[in-house]
Amino acid sequence: QVQLVESGGGLVQPGGSLRLSCAASGRTWNGYIMGWFRQAPGKEREFVAGIGWIIGDTEYTDSVKGRFTVTKDNDKNTLSLQMNNLKPEDTAVYYCAARRPTSYQPDFWGKGTEVTVSS
Repeated sequence: QVQLVESGGGLVQPGGSLRLSCAASGRTWNGYIMGWFRQAPGKEREFVAGIGWIIGDTEYTDSVKGRFTVTKDNDKNTLSLQMNNLKPEDTAVYYCAARRPTSYQPDFWGKGTEVTVSS
């Protein structure tokens, strides 16, 4: 059974940092693009960052470039998102996702972890 389980969310002040983790299990992830999406209250889910499971090439949405870093640990089958200099507009539920190269949308989703940036 495929599972993507996020952890690490919470409440943080503006300018602070959080590190999200995603434990991926249930299959081999070679060839997949792993990534993070988020959904803020009243808004559509949006792409945040992605990384190729084998090569490790990364991609970020413009609003997080220079602040967020996506990494992977192939041995532990984990995906991480280091978030620095957090802003109130980063407040959202963050989802881990996995997509095959031939898919337009993620094939697998986690249940999400909530991040709140507020003073």
